Amino acid sequence: MGPHRLDVIEMILNAGLMVQFVMLLLLFFSITSWAIILIKFFYIRKAFRQSDMFIEFFWKSRDFSDAFSKAKELSTSPIARVFRIGYMELKKLSRSGIPLKDAAASPASSESDTVSLSTRITGFDNVKRALRRTSNTEITKLTQMVPFLATAGNTAPFIGLFGTVWGIMNSFHSIGQRGSASLAVVAPGISEALIATAIGLAVAIPSVIAFNYFTQKIRVIESELQSFSADFLNIVERDILLSKEAG
Repeated sequence: MGPHRLDVIEMILNAGLMVQFVMLLLLFFSITSWAIILIKFFYIRKAFRQSDMFIEFFWKSRDFSDAFSKAKELSTSPIARVFRIGYMELKKLSRSGIPLKDAAASPASSESDTVSLSTRITGFDNVKRALRRTSNTEITKLTQMVPFLATAGNTAPFIGLFGTVWGIMNSFHSIGQRGSASLAVVAPGISEALIATAIGLAVAIPSVIAFNYFTQKIRVIESELQSFSADFLNIVERDILLSKEAG
């Protein structure tokens, strides 16, 4: 295995300038892709773990103030951050005269009768917009750098193929100049050229696999965000927006 690796390195060093440039470009794609893969893998795994912890705590406690304290601890969880924004929006409504209720609280007292229905509807819409805006922000944060993996997976094989075609073209040019088509003349140039295609595939395969994996995970988190936002809005609508009717 050792001599074989040395031969490959020697062929890369002895390749033409264009082929070497192609390999350098593929090396950039490879390093960047693997850096993104490692960063996003650990980040998304942590986001999943903390989101599961927050959802479990939220439905067990069903107390907004306790859930808010827990959400501040789970800083990587997209769902916890969405809840924090929604909770802070509810605090604004509370300061404007709409009583802030916990999820398990009883219907509001007659104090809420002083708040008009239009004010409640406006406040509910503000909460809904805040949740939607924060969810979009979280999804955007999760998808950052991931499209580069798709770019690397789609372009790396063609970049490698370009290096291969260029190397083979130079090989045939050398054949024409020497007037000889023996294996000893053709093989070195073609083997050097084919390395570019092999490197391009080596860059593209893990990039495509990682892109599909991260895309699927992000879809799951997006679905969980939508479900949690809908459940949170249902709680707000039942315990805050409709508290006037209960009063």
